[in-house]
This record gives sequence, structure tokens and C-alpha cells, in this order.
Amino acid sequence: MGAIPRDRAIDSTLALATEGYCFISNRCDRYQSEIFQTRLLFEKTICFRGEAAAKVFYDTEKFSRQNAAPKRVQKTLLGEGGVQGLDGETHRQRKQIFMSLMTPEHMAALTELTRQQWQAAATDWQKEDQVVLLYGAQTLLCQAVCAWAGVPLAAAAVNQRTQDLAAMIDGSGGVGPRHWRARLGRQRSEQWLESILAKIRTHTLDVPENSAAYAFAWHRNAAGELLDQKVAAVDLLNVLRPTVAIARYITFAALALHKYPQCQQALRQEPDYAKLFTQEVRRFYPFFPFASARTRQAFDWQDYHFPQGVKVLLDLYGTNHDPHLWSEPEAFQPDRFRQWPENSFSFIPQGGGDHYINHRCAGEWITIRILEMSLDFLVNSVTYAVPNQNLSINLSRMPALPKSGFVISRVQPLDN
Repeated sequence: MGAIPRDRAIDSTLALATEGYCFISNRCDRYQSEIFQTRLLFEKTICFRGEAAAKVFYDTEKFSRQNAAPKRVQKTLLGEGGVQGLDGETHRQRKQIFMSLMTPEHMAALTELTRQQWQAAATDWQKEDQVVLLYGAQTLLCQAVCAWAGVPLAAAAVNQRTQDLAAMIDGSGGVGPRHWRARLGRQRSEQWLESILAKIRTHTLDVPENSAAYAFAWHRNAAGELLDQKVAAVDLLNVLRPTVAIARYITFAALALHKYPQCQQALRQEPDYAKLFTQEVRRFYPFFPFASARTRQAFDWQDYHFPQGVKVLLDLYGTNHDPHLWSEPEAFQPDRFRQWPENSFSFIPQGGGDHYINHRCAGEWITIRILEMSLDFLVNSVTYAVPNQNLSINLSRMPALPKSGFVISRVQPLDN
């Protein structure tokens, strides 16, 4: 049995905070190994990357998600009691609520609502000197997903709700004020959704039966009991928040359009190019850095021993940039997806494995659809200028973004 390479540091928490998305890959390269062990917050942690690592990581008999995510991530990004921390049949049943919303008809409805919000936003933006695309996209996505999910959203509350949802995402990897804003945003958002669910359950608010709000309000577990109202609010929030997070991909897509203008012509001329471009945006740019789990039991894998209960991190960003899997991984090349064989373990920007069984993002298909539609809008339905600004991406900041949030000016809708 081989020994897993050990990081030399007594504890690597500070190095993780300093190196961010590159932390795991830096050490894999240093030790010439796709796996190593270290200590994070003084807890033994095994880190690995690559297709084989993803395959074993999403083996539900070997790994558990219970008590795997750090408390600070539960208090900000994920919420406590939500689907991400469940396993087995309980996870499968709860995940089914999310997947029931991912029918072609449901996804088409959300995509159309988002397109309408883009059109309204572009009309408003032409009156502005400058617009930060990240913030604008977050706002329009918040409005679209609330309408789609059956969640009432007053015009006067749009900014606050958007800011709270965005804070949960941005503060998930932060400390100090960024972390506290995220916790406050989660607290306010959960209270807001709990009050809506209470009104649905007392029949003082009617929502469509095919909406997410209705699904979580009336879901019953195997014992026939309604979900705890707070837990239902957490999971309803797990529909709203990830949709608003798509604004980050939209911002990266706009950055790619700016940096690689030849892609704009391909997007106009080739209908299927949007699919290639969207996948490369998701592969190339930083979204989730890694996923965490704990071993259910001791087992051996590739001549390495994994003890029971040990914490394990799978490098999502590093796997999407693994030179063993991708030719020229640091180059932005949408054409690489022309001949790409569908593989749910080598390309894992939003998790790997099966959407219904594993902890792969239920909203991944929605992400792709909305991103493709947003690309079409930015290329074919509006013109804008990109003023000088700081477009650098600091990979030590999690989650990462262009420093400026991508500022645009002189927005003009086109008559199509």
C-alpha cells in the first residue's frame, strides 16, 4: 500500500486562503501526484483531482456529505438542513423536488422570463452612463427566478433581495465583513421565504401548483410529514440563490467576448457555437473551487488507504484545468468541445456524476440554457462599449471575479 504524499506545512489553512483555486493543483504539481494529504483548520484532509478522483468521490457507498461542508459555508452559501448535506434515500427524495423543476417546459419558462428581464434591463441601461454587468445580471436573474418560482417580489424589495442573495454567494469564501454580510443576507432571506411558505400553507397566498414555492411548501417525506418550514425555506433558497449565481458566469462570458472578439463572429454565424462557447466559459473560468465530503468507511483506492471519517476535497477547478485531461488547459478554446465525449467526471464545474443520484448541481441544465440565451442577447440584441477598467481575476479570492465586475457603457438595444 502506497503512502499518500504529505504536505510539509503543519497546517495549510493560510496557504489555502492565499492560493485559493490553485491550492490543490499547486501541491499536486509539487508532489507529482494527483493526491496528497494536509491539515486544514488542524483537521487531516485528503485532497485530489482528476477524472479517477471524481469517479470515486461521487461513489455514494464510499463518501458522505453529512458534516462535510465547513460551518461557515453552511451559514452563508448552503444553509443548514438543506439538500447538499443529505445522503442516501433522504437525499434522493429531496433532490427529486429540484429535478422535477428541470423539465424542458419549466426550463424554457425560466429562460423566457430571463430574456424578458434582459430586454427591460437593456432599455433602462441606455439611460445610464455606465453599468456593472455583474450587478445588472444579478438583479434581472433575481426578478426572473422569483417570478418563475412563485415567490412574490415587490418592486421596492428587488434591490435588497438581490443584494442578500448575491452576498451569500460572494461571502461564502470570505472572512470579516464579507462573511458577515453573507450571514445577514442568509438570515433575512430565510425569514422572507419562511413567511411566504407559511402563507402558502395557511392558504393566504395562492401560487401555481407547478412552481418551486408550491413544491417545497407541500412536499411530504416518506412518513407523510411536511418539511420543517425552515428547512423548506433553505431548499427554496437553493433554487433562487444558484440562479442569481449564474450572473457570475454571464460576467465571465462577457469578459471572454471582449478578450476573444473572433468568437463573436462565430456566435453570429454558427448556431451551435453558443454551446461550445458556454461549455468553455464553464471550464475555463473559476466558479466553485472544490467539493467536500467525508469517507463513510475505510477503503483502498489506487493503492492508497482512506480512513473512515476523513475529510476529502475534490479539486473542481483543478480537474477542469488538468493537463492530463485537457490540451492546453490555460487557453480559452471553445472548439475543444466539438469532439468532446460527454464525461460527467472530467468536466465538473458544478459537480460530477448523475444529477438525480449524486451531489451534482440540480440547476446545471438551467445554467447552460440561461447562459446560452444571455450570450445570444449580448451578441445579437444589444450593443455596448467596454471602457478601460481592471479586468484582472484574482484566483486567491474565492469566489473569483473580474475586479471591476465588468463595466459596460453606451448600451443600445437593437431592433431585431
